[in-house]
Formats: sequence, C-alpha cells, structure tokens
Amino acid sequence: MKYSMFIGRWQPWHDGHQWLIDQRLKKGKNVLICIRDMLPDENNPYTCEEVYDNLQIELKEFIDEGKVKVMIIPDIESVNYGRGVGYDIIEHKPPKEIGDISATKIRETKHFADGFHDGEWERDE
Repeated sequence: MKYSMFIGRWQPWHDGHQWLIDQRLKKGKNVLICIRDMLPDENNPYTCEEVYDNLQIELKEFIDEGKVKVMIIPDIESVNYGRGVGYDIIEHKPPKEIGDISATKIRETKHFADGFHDGEWERDE
C-alpha cells in the first residue's frame, strides 16, 4: 500500500494541516504523517511523543479507517531524491485563509501557552 508522506513538526495540529492532508485524502490516497524528532524549544514546545499523542486524538477517525498513519522520524536537514524513483513530489498551495494560519500565533493563545493537559491539547473551538 502506498502513502502520501507529509513531514513536519505539527505544533500544534491546526486547520491548515488538516487542509493539507485533505488534498490527498479527497483523492482516495492514504496519508503518512511523519513527526520530526526534535527537542522542545521556544518554537517547538511539545515533545514528539506529545505531538504523536495529539495526532492520535485529532486524526482518530482516519487512523481507525486505515487512511492515515502517524510516525516519529529522526529530525531531518533536507529531503533528497534521485531520478525515476517511482513517486511524485507534490506541492499543495493553500488558499489565502488557510495559508494565513500561524501555529506560532496559535501557540501564543492562553490555551496553548498552558500546554498539554490530560492527554489532550487545549484549543479554542
């Protein structure tokens, strides 16, 4: 089974991320979300394990249906490929309202400033 792979920090998961994977899911493709294994810092306040747990909650329906897999990968410095490797490189350009979503601004809200609680991310609904 083939997957459309997305590599990121996902800190926190937001509507822009959902829009991005929806571009492949809507075409009947499976999605592999790779979480970069990075030490928490000012811009990445959550461990990769916390992000993984959050994605298991946020994407439960897709995961249960076998449409999405989530995994932690080593941190990367680049994505490289050779000739004729048997897969596509696809860039998805979001509409302005999606492209304007900022994980940094979301993290600055009170709920996210308080962090990860009781196995769920607090978020403004």
